[in-house]
Amino acid sequence: MNIERITSNQNNRVKEWTKMQSKKGRVKSGQYVIEGWHIVDEAIRHRQAIKQLMVEDESYLGDLPVDDATEVFLITPEIAKHISSTETPQGVFAVLNTADYHEQIPNDLRGAWLLLDNIQDPGNIGTMVRTADAAGLNGIVFGKGSADLYNPKVVRSMQGSQFHMQLFTGDILEWMAAFKAAGVKTYGTELNDQAISYYDITPTKQFALIMGNEGNGVDPRILEKTDQNLYIPMNGEAESLNVAVATGVLLFKFVK
Repeated sequence: MNIERITSNQNNRVKEWTKMQSKKGRVKSGQYVIEGWHIVDEAIRHRQAIKQLMVEDESYLGDLPVDDATEVFLITPEIAKHISSTETPQGVFAVLNTADYHEQIPNDLRGAWLLLDNIQDPGNIGTMVRTADAAGLNGIVFGKGSADLYNPKVVRSMQGSQFHMQLFTGDILEWMAAFKAAGVKTYGTELNDQAISYYDITPTKQFALIMGNEGNGVDPRILEKTDQNLYIPMNGEAESLNVAVATGVLLFKFVK
């Protein structure tokens, strides 16, 4: 294994990794950075193509089996802080290809799906993706207005679940039309007279659940085209549930 040592923040490699913190930089390079022991290990275990591996300590490599196609760099703690999106980096980073933003709707839409309509908080997105992973969903669609799929905070918040399932980006209305053609029912979340309690849901293996923006909920244009809209009855006096919490409640009721 050839290891290249880098000691300066002005190194061209470091500049490239830093640019990947922005969407513009990621789109231009076609690559993004993941960081932290758990996420890097999950990427390796799930056979993601690791293009570059960066570590603070050469001894770390004993716990991170990489193939010969991976470029390996030994970096300083200062460089780790420079390229990290966290205040206390763990000293382990990897570069993966974005490939694309997975905008093509697949032909096979069977199974259970989660669609994110304008979900912007990376922490919420990460919790929703991990919950969908735990519930055994087939895939997740990042709709318009949602945080970027490869945003460092989103990537870190997903904690490796992104390697266990299909993630897509696209127009939710177009996906809804595809689900309808495939015979998969779509469900929104809304408080109105036409919505039904989630208690009345019959668990199923096939559905598409749409969750909406933290402050505004699901876009009305989307709600008009769902097969059914749902609400979660609340016995207390809170006005609403956090969108990630609500997602967990609904998914584990839905999944058969």
